[in-house]
Amino acid sequence: MVYPSTITDIYAHPGISDADLESIFRAHVKVFFYKGDLILTEGQFSNAYYCLEKGLVRAFARNIDGKDITTGFFSKNEIVIEVASLFLRQPTRENIQALSDCECWMIGYEAFQELFEKIEGFTEWGRTWMSRALLANKQRSLSMITDSATNRYLSLRREQPEVLQVAPLKHIASYLGVTDSSLSRIRKEVAQMGR
Repeated sequence: MVYPSTITDIYAHPGISDADLESIFRAHVKVFFYKGDLILTEGQFSNAYYCLEKGLVRAFARNIDGKDITTGFFSKNEIVIEVASLFLRQPTRENIQALSDCECWMIGYEAFQELFEKIEGFTEWGRTWMSRALLANKQRSLSMITDSATNRYLSLRREQPEVLQVAPLKHIASYLGVTDSSLSRIRKEVAQMGR
């Protein structure tokens, strides 16, 4: 069977056989979101995660002043997920929004749990994915403390260039921890330096 590249890329793991991949694929459902759609809203329980085939998605929370702060971006072949809500079964404190029209493969919590218990390779894949996600989260936290805003911008441009092409500047600025005007200055300086 031929699977969408998103599925084969995301679930690439030496412990997942072709038969396992078929079971995993069959647990997913194709879903679509339109630009501006809220996939998950603060206060809801997350009951699924999404393998993003096309589009750009952002996660954001509201600070104590009610201002949206972007906490993450998801692009092609990434998993759109709110980990705490999904796995701890608690209401989310984040919102997840489509920044463009999106195509995804959704897997529900119950189907995920069933696969996790039945397929050893899927269990190993899940542990590996979670370890990588924890490491990325730690690196982002440290970057916000130790790296200049310019270096954070350059890292985002290198690691997720589609964010700079699609996301509104205000979302990029809040993700980088700078004001809109500071981001404009950084972009101008980077362009002048030819970086």
